Amino acid sequence: MARNPDLKGLLEFIVKGLVDNPDQVAVEMKQSGGSLVFEMKVSEQDRGRVIGKQGKTIKSIRKLLSAAASGSERRVVLELVE
Repeated sequence: MARNPDLKGLLEFIVKGLVDNPDQVAVEMKQSGGSLVFEMKVSEQDRGRVIGKQGKTIKSIRKLLSAAASGSERRVVLELVE
């Protein structure tokens, strides 16, 4: 049986540590088919910080989420919404 890590808590922990306004970080989790979709909102000032130069920061966050969910058969998707 696969582990069920708290992926939403992990994502919030990582992002709140990166931004200047951690109280404005909001994460919604939805299931779509076999995928787990995270919709994340941050303040306008923190969007660039979360995305990073050439998208490297958000790519790294996506890789961490995928690694944490590797025990399950679900695909993990992270979307940064406005």
